[in-house]
Amino acid sequence: MTCQLCKQREATVHLTQIIENEMKKVDICDQCAKEKQLHDPTTFSLADLLLGLGSGKETEKAKDEGGEGDIKCPNCGFSQADFKKSARLGCSECYEVFAESLAGMLKGMHKGTQHRGKVPPKLRRGLETGAQLARLEKQLKEAIAAENFEAAAHLRDEIRAAKAAA
Repeated sequence: MTCQLCKQREATVHLTQIIENEMKKVDICDQCAKEKQLHDPTTFSLADLLLGLGSGKETEKAKDEGGEGDIKCPNCGFSQADFKKSARLGCSECYEVFAESLAGMLKGMHKGTQHRGKVPPKLRRGLETGAQLARLEKQLKEAIAAENFEAAAHLRDEIRAAKAAA
């Protein structure tokens, strides 16, 4: 099992935290555990770790050094500390307010931040056709700008055929 933080080394530290009957697990390597100062389990939460904040001591240290402290959602007043405690967000605006932290967390949990899951076949065909039409129309404009009218006529015919097929 590879480290969920660095994605390079073998995970040797396995953390489990239960908050409100929800179990969270994190598998990290020894080096990342040392960097995040995870030798005392009472000084951090898994939400801190997943958000890339490290231990509670690091967070307090950042505040003491003049950091901006806790970010709050202007809509619902939900703070990063609230998110750490509940592992949930307060409202839809929280996603924008905490976007940077959430992106890092999602990259650690998933392969990326863009949805690459299943798409219904009919929708997929429509998306592919739309992308093909956009590409052909761009090529058509370029051919017209270059005064390559034979290629432009051929592209025009391809666009008509693609629209007719759709």
